[in-house]
Amino acid sequence: MAKLEIIVASTRPGRVGLPIGQWVEKEAAAHGGFAEVELVDLAEVNLPFMDEPNHPRLRRYTHQHTLDWSAKVDEADAFVFVMPEYNSGINAPLKNALDYLNHEWHYKPVGLVSYGGVSAGVRAAQMVKQVVTTLRMTPIFEAVAIPFVTQFFDEEDNLVPNDIMTTSAKAMFDELVRVAEALRPLREPAETR
Repeated sequence: MAKLEIIVASTRPGRVGLPIGQWVEKEAAAHGGFAEVELVDLAEVNLPFMDEPNHPRLRRYTHQHTLDWSAKVDEADAFVFVMPEYNSGINAPLKNALDYLNHEWHYKPVGLVSYGGVSAGVRAAQMVKQVVTTLRMTPIFEAVAIPFVTQFFDEEDNLVPNDIMTTSAKAMFDELVRVAEALRPLREPAETR
């Protein structure tokens, strides 16, 4: 079974991405299709803007934060990005985190949980697909898009998902499991094939 990493993309103070990510983590664990589910918060990873002297495709990293990030991404079989939409596009911390690495992303599926106002973050979700396909990732069709995101929070700032969000998350996890398994032979080192 696959290891799923849920990456919370927003690092902004006052963000709603973390409670959404925690909900995704809980739903993924309840789904039962993954060997392990881990929440990865880019605010805690705290990557500076790309500061490696060598191109990521060479995997000649010089900084400990890059080595740690490389190991974290490498160990995953599938991802969910919990992502806001900033000015009709992808937020800078997520783009930076993607750009740090190359081979570590290859042949891994990614589900998208986007949120925002009227557009529910779907413009950012469309934009990130251009980036992840260049990294040989497979964005899956099934997704969760949360419009007017603040309406789904109670007085204690807890996410209260509706049935559409829950049903969409299950469909996304089902497809992530299927695609992660289909791509597994491509992720294996050549000497083990």
